[in-house]
Amino acid sequence: MTGKTDWLTEHYRQVNAAFAQNPPISLEESRDLNDHWSGATTEPGGVDYVEVDAGGVPAMWATPKAGVEDRVLLCLHGGGFIGGSMYTHRKMFAHLAKAVGARALIVDYRLTPEHQHPAQINDTFAAYRWLLDQGIKAEHIAVTGDSAGGGLSVQTMLHARDNGLPVAAAVMPLSPWFDIENGGQTRTTNRMTDVLFGGETPMNLEFLVQILLGEHGDPKDPAINALYADLAGLPPLYIQVSSTEMILDDSHRLATLAEKEGVEVKVEIFEDQQHTWHMGAGRALAADEAIRKLAQWVRPRLGLA
Repeated sequence: MTGKTDWLTEHYRQVNAAFAQNPPISLEESRDLNDHWSGATTEPGGVDYVEVDAGGVPAMWATPKAGVEDRVLLCLHGGGFIGGSMYTHRKMFAHLAKAVGARALIVDYRLTPEHQHPAQINDTFAAYRWLLDQGIKAEHIAVTGDSAGGGLSVQTMLHARDNGLPVAAAVMPLSPWFDIENGGQTRTTNRMTDVLFGGETPMNLEFLVQILLGEHGDPKDPAINALYADLAGLPPLYIQVSSTEMILDDSHRLATLAEKEGVEVKVEIFEDQQHTWHMGAGRALAADEAIRKLAQWVRPRLGLA
């Protein structure tokens, strides 16, 4: 474990403690904590950043100097739907784009509580449709995201399928949060190993769900909870998750359901890492190894091998 991985763990301890306060920290304070998330990641170098309007949605291109223009990673940041942004995650996704040799479009979708579901999926779907309108072929796009963004990566493809658009070549959810009912055995068994969500005073994930869905929202809605969705026709999935995470079971359960529908699924469990350890890219060996494996898996699916 490197010093930067320790930095990420300490950051998660601060976030957990802040949400455990009574009363909890304000929305502005929580987003300020999220803004520091990017401190875990080094600048990859050799990547240019340009902000763009992607079909009415703010987004950022991360373009590696040695990358190809017509292959794209559609990147959806985490943050529990309440925080995170294209700025907090630009370096992590740029490391991945550089490893793949393709451009990354990092989407700044709307957040809760100002914008409830389905605003988030509408934004990520709009960005995907915009890529297609720009002439990028669906088979040249891979979708990825971490945590809440990992759930959105699958939902975006389901939304594309249901609206008659071709699905992307691949989806790569990272430490994904699929089950907004917050079920699964590891919600309990991994409570003391998950620094961000667990510990003696677990984070109130039900609160995040409540402000996402509103008073009358349904956590079983297949448009936001993929465990209740028809998963037929999804692209190949490569899910990375850690053995310590309370949401570990989300990945296993989604994989089982997808495989029953004939979807190609690979779930890789990294031992003893914290949630979205990929944020340590450039300084943490486990993060760099995860990104290397993502690139190795997705390149041939994008026609880059």
